[in-house]
Amino acid sequence: MEWCIADEQTPDDELQRAMDWACHVGGADCSKIQVNQPCYLPNTVKDHASYVFNNYYQKFKNKGGSCYFNSAAITSDLDPSHGSCKFEFVP
Repeated sequence: MEWCIADEQTPDDELQRAMDWACHVGGADCSKIQVNQPCYLPNTVKDHASYVFNNYYQKFKNKGGSCYFNSAAITSDLDPSHGSCKFEFVP
């Protein structure tokens, strides 16, 4: 099992750009990182980007989508879900 998360080394502005692409162009569902939604907290660019990157990756990995995002993302075999924020996994 593999999830796609933000790379710790990537600066916030690059993560933000990649996240904007995934949300507005890429087709990721970014509703859960909005205020009062289950993945809004912790409200950091890195946490939000991880959710969005994973959402995109799980949605499109079987159709050729990758966990790359201009090298802003990495794959992880540890489930990054926390509290009410569940990161999807698609076999």
